[in-house]
Amino acid sequence: MSTRQKFIRNFAIVAHIDHGKSTLADRIMEMTSTISEREAEDQLLDDLSVEKAHGVTVKSRTVRNYFIDDHGDEYQYNLIDTPGHVDFNYEVSRSLSATDGVLLLVDATKGVQAQTVANYRLAKEANLVIIPIVNKIDTAAAEVEATINQLGDLDDAFTPENIIKISAKSGLNVEAVLTAIRDRIPAPAGDENSALQALVFDSKFDPYKGIIVQARLVQGTLNNNDQVLFMANEIKSGIKEMGVFAPLMTPVKQLRAGDVGFIVTGIKDPEAVKVGDTITLAKQPVAAALPGYQDVEPMVYAGLYPRGSEFKDLKVGIEKLALNDAAFQYEPEQSEALGMGFRGGFLGIFHLQIIRERLKEEFGLDVLTTMPNSTYRVTVKNEDEPIYIENPTQFPDYGQIVLVEEPYMLAKMTMPNEMLNDVMRLAEGRRGELVDLETIGAMLLVTYRMPISEIAYDFFNELKSVSHGFATLSTTFDQYQPSDLVRIDVAIDYAKIDALTFVVHRLKANRMGIELVDKLKDLIPRKLQAMPVQAIVEGRAIARADVPPLRKAQASGTKVSKKQQQMRRQGVKKSDIELPQSVFDAVLQMNSN
Repeated sequence: MSTRQKFIRNFAIVAHIDHGKSTLADRIMEMTSTISEREAEDQLLDDLSVEKAHGVTVKSRTVRNYFIDDHGDEYQYNLIDTPGHVDFNYEVSRSLSATDGVLLLVDATKGVQAQTVANYRLAKEANLVIIPIVNKIDTAAAEVEATINQLGDLDDAFTPENIIKISAKSGLNVEAVLTAIRDRIPAPAGDENSALQALVFDSKFDPYKGIIVQARLVQGTLNNNDQVLFMANEIKSGIKEMGVFAPLMTPVKQLRAGDVGFIVTGIKDPEAVKVGDTITLAKQPVAAALPGYQDVEPMVYAGLYPRGSEFKDLKVGIEKLALNDAAFQYEPEQSEALGMGFRGGFLGIFHLQIIRERLKEEFGLDVLTTMPNSTYRVTVKNEDEPIYIENPTQFPDYGQIVLVEEPYMLAKMTMPNEMLNDVMRLAEGRRGELVDLETIGAMLLVTYRMPISEIAYDFFNELKSVSHGFATLSTTFDQYQPSDLVRIDVAIDYAKIDALTFVVHRLKANRMGIELVDKLKDLIPRKLQAMPVQAIVEGRAIARADVPPLRKAQASGTKVSKKQQQMRRQGVKKSDIELPQSVFDAVLQMNSN
């Protein structure tokens, strides 16, 4: 370790949503004079308005701080911010890989909660030093001792003497946090003279500068005139600019082992560089990439269509958004009812919500979102290879299907003993199969094999609800398994609306069909005549309800003949039926029950 590295600390703050992570980051920057009083604002590291609205970090950020201790020594504190939701689990793990220790922050008014334990496990798996901190101790509802006991149950090393008690909002005792970072978190130990090896823990796209990556140098030295190699896709690039965030982009000429900084590559292909990639020198590449890289695959798919705006405006907005969110994937699609739109791939329902809100906030676009779904593998007659279905409208007719398979995940849930019955009841109600049950200290780790379609919607929220926030969830892909799935088509006024088509398990089809048409009859805009709403499975209407007309027929004895009904069916245009977002939300709510 060089003398320079002795004065470097790379750390992250991890916490459950709304436990004060961004507030503590603000205090650390203020107390290290990284920002002036004039520059200070709440949630400074949260750039996106949706981050501030939800109280959750979506994109990682980093900032270099300088801390001068009691002896007059100056330390370089590199704070690496992490996303704060289960949908962004991979990004969290890559951000933690760039650090040497974490501050585990717990709200004294709420105690240890789901994401607290999930982040604790990620930090333990990465062999990081963990500093436990209890926040909001000055609020009237604070239960400091109870929170300290919960932390002690989580890890025997979290003794009352090791736990720091603070108020990030007022700055109370935050100096003790700064000292603990110096004393407890180890300095980086990379060799500055070895071949360059740097971890990409975040990236964003700038239309003028190309891809800008944030990286932690594990080994070696990087100069601003070097040519680098991104090992995952074997892409070479010069360095247009490099530097550090302090907190604004500050250029430097050299980064060495232990440093955290940014590199402006000039690469215009947003798919070229991924989070978790390894950077090395093109002329002297390192033998092996850093471990942990994986392609981020979407978990759910949904249609995005313009509402009250032009398709071309939505196209521009989605293209720009995708450049700054590598996990978001999209392709154009056409709907008979909604016209031109896009099929988007998302990490989960929260990710979909963030994309919708960013389109509205940043581009002024109001979008219709169709029913989210996962990918299905279907074997059809007279075909050797199975086909993969991402859009429910492409689901084959029942007469052509030989076998339907859907992706299953291994869902690992950690919880206190007393929560076990409620969590097992929830998991088995979502078609979960118990795989393993083991004890970890005072907690239980339960592993279920569950379909993605049952996890992706609101399973995480339901899990938090039944466990009062104490259970955690982490998921990994397992395999495709056969399932008895059917396609539900929704017909309004005898015209099938492709944007309302969705796929469910046969056991749920009748209940969902009845509930859905009952809801839709109140949500679909009325017309002069009554309009039937039908849920159709395998050519058979399993449920029907009528949307009432705007007014009653003037002649009470008049009846519409069969011939007139048939003519109306043939003449109806799907595009004439306007559907509000509440209709699609009703479909989503049906699937989450």
